[in-house]
Amino acid sequence: MIKILALILTIAGAIGLVIGVLGAFGSMNVGLSPWALLIIGIVFFFAGVGMLKTRKDTDQIDADN
Repeated sequence: MIKILALILTIAGAIGLVIGVLGAFGSMNVGLSPWALLIIGIVFFFAGVGMLKTRKDTDQIDADN
């Protein structure tokens, strides 16, 4: 479950980064502030990548307790 959320955050962050960069430095007009999209994209992308690198995706419960 954690890996799925991390993958969704990574993809959403990448999309936000692309739209933000195109809006800020290109000719794309999305109706929102491109700098806000760029910052949100950076945050989501690095949060997703960090979760993919550090979290273990196990649905098993330890019986040692």
